[in-house]
Amino acid sequence: MPNLPILTAAFVFSAAAALAHGDVAPQPVNTDALPDVGEEWLGENPYRAMGPEVWATAVEIGASGFNQNCARCHGLQAVSGGLAPDLRYLEAEEYGDSWFVERFQTGYTQNGVTKMPAFGALLGQKAAWAIRTYIETRPDGDSLTTHSPRLGAIRDMLGGFAQSLSDGAAY
Repeated sequence: MPNLPILTAAFVFSAAAALAHGDVAPQPVNTDALPDVGEEWLGENPYRAMGPEVWATAVEIGASGFNQNCARCHGLQAVSGGLAPDLRYLEAEEYGDSWFVERFQTGYTQNGVTKMPAFGALLGQKAAWAIRTYIETRPDGDSLTTHSPRLGAIRDMLGGFAQSLSDGAAY
């Protein structure tokens, strides 16, 4: 019976792998710091125009909500690996918002298989729009390429200012 230890080890490792998948139940998102947006679902992201403090709070809460509920399919930091759509390509305006919120509310089923669960009733509108706000901060892979030379020049200029200030110069 020399194969018994090998079979036992294989069983233990396969059971561990199955359990390591983790709990895929939607995780709650604490949205208490965000202003209320009403009971009826909106068609456009309300946090986009509520001012910098609200926007920053929405991004922070949305990042947490995305990482807990969306990243396993839509990718870490919203960079999809191909399993689910790359949400960074949704336009940050009403059409992209309405597509996002419809999927968030109702989920997506294809050929009888649930590809995305419905999060609307579980997480609520505030969490949906916070997650959408976070996604809008994640640029697509090539969006900054055309701006890289100018951004590099700004970085260097700011570095020069910082060095001058540390040397005692006044601006």
